[in-house]
Amino acid sequence: MHIQTVLAILLAALFLGTAPVQARENFAAPSDRARHETRAGVSLDQAVRQVRAQTGGRVLSAETINRGGRAVHRVKVLLPSGHVQIVHVDAERG
Repeated sequence: MHIQTVLAILLAALFLGTAPVQARENFAAPSDRARHETRAGVSLDQAVRQVRAQTGGRVLSAETINRGGRAVHRVKVLLPSGHVQIVHVDAERG
């Protein structure tokens, strides 16, 4: 295979692979935010803003999971150093 073809495929894969990440950073329309609220705790949106401010990184994904019977927000962030870090934020703290 020619080097130009390989480069074209890699660039296309890179471009297509980053598009969903860019769209996800501005995720959660107002109607979606209500689903992520916790009774007396931290919403998923609040956790994302907190992690972004603390790390200076770019949020790649965020979800609420059950960890040991507690709701925890799992935020994956790309740090300015280029490393990916997963941060857990207690969703039930108030």
